Amino acid sequence: MIISPSARLKYRLMTQNDGDLLTELDSDPAVMRYLTNGKPTSREQIEQFYLPRLAKFTNPQQGWGLWHCSLIDDETFLGWVLIRPMYFFNGEMDERDLEIGWRFKQIAWGKGYATEAARHIATHLAEQDKMDYLSAEALKENLGSINIMKKLSMTFLREGIHEGPTGPMDVVYYRKAV
Repeated sequence: MIISPSARLKYRLMTQNDGDLLTELDSDPAVMRYLTNGKPTSREQIEQFYLPRLAKFTNPQQGWGLWHCSLIDDETFLGWVLIRPMYFFNGEMDERDLEIGWRFKQIAWGKGYATEAARHIATHLAEQDKMDYLSAEALKENLGSINIMKKLSMTFLREGIHEGPTGPMDVVYYRKAV
């Protein structure tokens, strides 16, 4: 699947060759604040855990994976938007309920890039009839991500525990029917 550029950004699926970009993004403690309590992800962790995990859920035909987001003007990498079936790794995967998530560099914060990218990619997938629901989760304290969910017209669904790579976390779930 190819996703056309939006107003300011262009997109491509990230691959196993993007370890340097993932390491660069995850090396900022502020970016990792709500994911690992600010602990940067090492290159070794990217290679041994995150890239193999990415390979498992990337499906170009379905539009699943990490969508590399960069500026149209100078191709500066800003971050990524995740698309995959909700509950992909716990055996309850639903291909019609797609999880959306995002991680962007600090230089992109407050400029609407994450909202623009998430909205554009979600709209493209909805036009392809790739989902019935768009879902997202975030730590309760992550007001920036929750604000993006609301801008995507998602509504609060429930609170719960997410068993992630770093252990259990208290999260909120948001969802939108498409």
